[in-house]
Amino acid sequence: MDLQDFDSDSLYYDEPLAPEVAARLAAAAEQYGEGTAEQPLLEAQALAPEDLTVLVGLYRFYCYQHRYQDALQIAHRALEVVGPRLCLPANWRAIDAGQLAVAAERGIALLRFYLLALKGAGYLNLRLGRFEQGKSMLAKVVELDTNNRLGARLLLDVLAEHSAEILTFPTAANAEIRP
Repeated sequence: MDLQDFDSDSLYYDEPLAPEVAARLAAAAEQYGEGTAEQPLLEAQALAPEDLTVLVGLYRFYCYQHRYQDALQIAHRALEVVGPRLCLPANWRAIDAGQLAVAAERGIALLRFYLLALKGAGYLNLRLGRFEQGKSMLAKVVELDTNNRLGARLLLDVLAEHSAEILTFPTAANAEIRP
């Protein structure tokens, strides 16, 4: 299956937002430069806890702020929200090719979103020094994305190249992380 073939699928940001949620997201965008965007994002999440646009907004905010643990929690929340929509098992480790095919029938764009959230969670685990968890998540994405359309294989390759240096990998716990 080609994870790039999603032209006819609607994307998460095509879903209409309630006006009060849209207002809070707009406020967050305006306040980002001032460093006060988190509060309107959290208010939007309280109003629409399963809205993917809100979750993406929070995820990006936390990543850009280098708050990787918070971003990881949002990535897990995205998996929890999207998985049932695709009829995927609650545990991402249990997903197989058959379940992937069923999920693709339900919406390839939403399946890409799910796999990108899993890839993001894997990357964040690496940034936090949780190498085995991060590697497992990325390996699952590579297993399911056989054409490497989502680029997770590159992260695994980089990790493999630098496995001897793994103890010095910069983490939030032991070093300042720079973009």
